[in-house]
Amino acid sequence: MELSPSAHADTFCRDRLPPSPLWPRLHFDLPELRYPDRLNCAVRLLDDAVDRWGADRPCLLTPTDRWSYGDLHRRANQVAQVLTDDLGLRPGNRVLLRGPNNPWLVACWFGVLKAGGVVVTTMPLLRAPELAQLHDISRPVVALCDHRYVDELRAADAPGLTVLSYGGPDDDDLVRRCATKSGEFSSVVTAADDVALIAFTSGTTGRPKATLHFHRDVLANADTFARHILRPRPDDVFTGTPPLAFTFGLGGLVVFPLHAGAATLLIEQASPERLADLVAEHGVTVLFTAPTAYKAIMAAGMVDRLSGLRRCVSAGEALPARVWQDFHAATGLRIIDGIGATEMLHVFVSAADDDIRPGATGKPVPGYRAMVVDRTGAPVPDGQPGLLAVTGPTGCRYLDDPRQTTYVRNGWNITGDTYVRDGDGYFWYVARSDDMIVSSGYNIAGPEVEKALLVHPHVADCGVVGVPDDRRGMLVKAFVVLREGVAADDVTVKELQNHVKQTIAPYKYPRAVEFVTELPRTSNGKLQRGELRRRAANAAG
Repeated sequence: MELSPSAHADTFCRDRLPPSPLWPRLHFDLPELRYPDRLNCAVRLLDDAVDRWGADRPCLLTPTDRWSYGDLHRRANQVAQVLTDDLGLRPGNRVLLRGPNNPWLVACWFGVLKAGGVVVTTMPLLRAPELAQLHDISRPVVALCDHRYVDELRAADAPGLTVLSYGGPDDDDLVRRCATKSGEFSSVVTAADDVALIAFTSGTTGRPKATLHFHRDVLANADTFARHILRPRPDDVFTGTPPLAFTFGLGGLVVFPLHAGAATLLIEQASPERLADLVAEHGVTVLFTAPTAYKAIMAAGMVDRLSGLRRCVSAGEALPARVWQDFHAATGLRIIDGIGATEMLHVFVSAADDDIRPGATGKPVPGYRAMVVDRTGAPVPDGQPGLLAVTGPTGCRYLDDPRQTTYVRNGWNITGDTYVRDGDGYFWYVARSDDMIVSSGYNIAGPEVEKALLVHPHVADCGVVGVPDDRRGMLVKAFVVLREGVAADDVTVKELQNHVKQTIAPYKYPRAVEFVTELPRTSNGKLQRGELRRRAANAAG
């Protein structure tokens, strides 16, 4: 597929796109997906919203603050001015963002795009070695970081990276710098197929995969899932728990509300109970979160706090039919389930309202096509399990990564999920097809946890798998062979868990640890994770 002339002076991303024969098949079946050749998604989402709805319209809310569309527009322009005037950012340069969900993170996201940069949003809980790895892959030149999360970023010691904090007391703070700028900025006129963002997803080898998404891709998710399934209204108030570093969170809490002229309540951190209270206090009408949160709100007896909702969305992990049914019985609300992927940017199979069948993920979202295939790529009959294959206006483009040929086969995106399609065209989730562990909506690679454990002096060998769990969907479980003389007791379990929390993002730590004398391996030494999963399932049963 031939690309448009790029507006990027720094061609790092375009130079590292997969060769065009390895791209997935793309199609733009809906008229709203036919975008102009020159397109900056930040201008379409923000500047155009101000022109249409007015600068005073509520935009970003927090439990203590309130920004209008005009406030966000001015501050995003100021961020762009700081990046270009003070730091010399050139179109195509990457900018790493690190912080919890709050208005300044959103202003940074828009500011980078308006300046023609490429956003690299990272999880705020990542540790220095993980950040160093992401830097090595994406090579950002600037990092805009919440002042409370700077230490790990500086400890990453990333060469050539200028770190600028925001929200803190420093005289050089980004917020203070922005206050000296006019807020007038002419956004870079990027190509619709210039890379807008790099989103990272866990790899089953432990090495993250960097996915490249164009300006048009950001809008395509709003013009497919949001427009046709979610159907937001200008008077909606969105909120949710996924971080903006997850494309599920970016779409549900920034792109979709702004595309509709709605407002969004940004929450830095909240328990399910606190989330329910915030929904009630702020008049939230659209909620994005994982099945575990819906279950916890019901268990806490707080579903009455959700009476103002008209839309509930679940993704990140499979939604059990029992949870859907219990929630519907308690609230009258029909949770919109969906499956998405970082490689695809957002949800591509879903259903809403009367089209929902509890327990089924849904049908292909308008604009997408899906089928179930075998290992050779041939379609399997309805009712038989196989691999989920998808095409649409978005698709997988890994940054300079040989795993492109694993994800894209015969022009289809192969998501790594096993599904069954029924005779009515509904898709039913069966399991992950790889070593990925999906726990409370987080993707966790078992080999990455193994790598963290193996550097501890107590550990001689280990294997990490996901095991079913009623509350989290799956739990991370580690089978550990200890070195001679180390006690196989609760003290050692706690020490190993704390070690993992300090080595990689804390949410990846093994919540269950079982000490064993040896691990099942093949004759050539390969760990048999399938056997570990069977052992874990038998133990749970």
